[in-house]
Amino acid sequence: MLENDNPTIEPPGINPENPKPPIEHTKKTVTARKTDTVDNIQELGATEIPTAKTNIHVMTIIGQVEGHMILPPQNKTTKYEHIMPQLVAIEQSSDIEGLLLLLNTVGGDVEAGLAIAEMIASMSKPSVSIVLGGGHSIGVPIAVSATYSYIVESATMTIHPIRLTGLVIGAPSSFDYLEKMQDRVNKFVVDHSNVSERKWKELLFKTGELSRDIGTSVIGRDAVSYGIINEIGGLSHAQTKLNELIKIQKETKGLKQ
Repeated sequence: MLENDNPTIEPPGINPENPKPPIEHTKKTVTARKTDTVDNIQELGATEIPTAKTNIHVMTIIGQVEGHMILPPQNKTTKYEHIMPQLVAIEQSSDIEGLLLLLNTVGGDVEAGLAIAEMIASMSKPSVSIVLGGGHSIGVPIAVSATYSYIVESATMTIHPIRLTGLVIGAPSSFDYLEKMQDRVNKFVVDHSNVSERKWKELLFKTGELSRDIGTSVIGRDAVSYGIINEIGGLSHAQTKLNELIKIQKETKGLKQ
């Protein structure tokens, strides 16, 4: 009897002396890559998605901040139930050391936007925001909630009192509630920026600009001069500043230890 009556049977298409994947496997891999490329072009307009391992998490606040009511599908929205768990995960993660916020929003639900702003402001990790295009309405508190804020020169911020849509009960309690909500927004912006309360209310209740409506449309440099935003700048400025803040926090922790 031979020593090896049951020789090991190699899988079909694999030569043990030259263990290269079979031609069929290679063809499948190439086909999968082509499919991924086509999907990327259709979804993102790019052949490849750039990825980078970094200690900075990038978060976007775009379109309309969606609150308790689901908006129509044609609306670009930022859902607060998506943002809030991300902020908790960023705070808990040991790999993430800073948060970069990109804003291009028309505003939206006041309570949802203020909740997002409060969470960002209460984080222990440094954050930097950039207003790109627009940071309107409840987007203003979100922009100033970061440790440091930037705005590009072409961006605008619309500052106006809280508005309600739909049925409003004409009772004193309804107006009291609206006034208290407005006070919450006012206090948050004043506490987290360099704008004075007097100047903020002046911009808030100004008439004659927004098609004779109440409020003010503020462009990039004006937002800085009023003290709402810290500085004019773009992506490179924001990233440099965030790295500086991360370095300062590390040095501070080192001294405490």
